[in-house]
Amino acid sequence: MVNLYEDERIDYLTANEQMKIIQSPTVFSFSLDAILLAHFAQAPIKRGSILDLCSGNGAIPLLLSQRTKATIYGVEIQERLYDMAKRSVALNQLDEQIHMICGDLKEMQPILKHSTFDLVTCNPPYFKTPAPTEYNHNEYLTIARHEVSCTLEDVIKACKLHVRPGGKVALVHRPGRLVDIISLMRQYRIEPKRMQLVYPKKSREANTLLIEGIRDGRADLKILPPLYIYQENGSYTKEAEAIIYG
Repeated sequence: MVNLYEDERIDYLTANEQMKIIQSPTVFSFSLDAILLAHFAQAPIKRGSILDLCSGNGAIPLLLSQRTKATIYGVEIQERLYDMAKRSVALNQLDEQIHMICGDLKEMQPILKHSTFDLVTCNPPYFKTPAPTEYNHNEYLTIARHEVSCTLEDVIKACKLHVRPGGKVALVHRPGRLVDIISLMRQYRIEPKRMQLVYPKKSREANTLLIEGIRDGRADLKILPPLYIYQENGSYTKEAEAIIYG
């Protein structure tokens, strides 16, 4: 049994109800983006190591643990979110596989080894830092959504620092930042290799980008078929249903 704050609840992380996660409507709740990234990323199956940056309440490390036996590290800068993630790991009895770290991804050099991880994943803040007058009234959401504590370049630089040569880096972001992402990946010697655009419906514009690169890889970007989440009647597509429900 884990202790909960007054504003926290325990939700099922996946539809099969095999895993639980601590959430809070006033602090942080994971989104579909985490599920999409955990499914998209190519994780080592039996051994190796994975690093998840901007881990929030630990959704991506928990989801990845269902697909791999690799050791997983998660880094989260906000102490409250880190604490939620750590308790969720304990709730699922995954303390031996998942290790959460509270800290700044720009300052992980003394804690995490360089060039060692087989896969680095990240669901980073999506929006460039607005003026303070535009910040969300909720400080937790401001840091999670806006480039206040780290920029896109900080994220990709950290990914390159910790992924091994030939290892993979997988991100979920917004399509509007695609040019920035590819430019920064190449600047830091991460060659984009797989990309997929996610659409709410066929009649709507893409609102999510999934992209994976290889450190020191050769140029050869593959564009995967588009992923549509909802049918026009509002129900999940078969593809989205398979990802969400397993």
